[in-house]
Amino acid sequence: MTMTDPIADMLTRLRNAQTAGHETVSMPTSKKLVEIARIMNEEGYIQSYEVVDGTPRGTLELTLKYGPKKEKTIRGIKRISKPGLRIYAGKDELPRVLGGLGTAIISTSNGVMTDRDARKAGIGGEVMAYIW
Repeated sequence: MTMTDPIADMLTRLRNAQTAGHETVSMPTSKKLVEIARIMNEEGYIQSYEVVDGTPRGTLELTLKYGPKKEKTIRGIKRISKPGLRIYAGKDELPRVLGGLGTAIISTSNGVMTDRDARKAGIGGEVMAYIW
């Protein structure tokens, strides 16, 4: 079965797993999903990620991160650019999530990066998701 929007599926699985208090969550992998997981790991939203090879398709395993009293590290996560309506931002219009407290994930010609890195590099791209 083909999926229309694997990025939205990843974000929904992550949101549901964290709400349920799970330690890990797994999903079918792709290069773009691995890049999103890398950014979430670098920004401190998840503990770690691992790509497990499989026969038809590999699996991406995310280890979730919680605070000392089981508080969620991801307060909110939202898909912005969808297959039916792509949202692009130039270098001057890159969004700031919660005034810079959150992270926007941008797909640029130089790869997937955060809004801060895209602003530093002076390039725009497709606004994929917001995390705060």
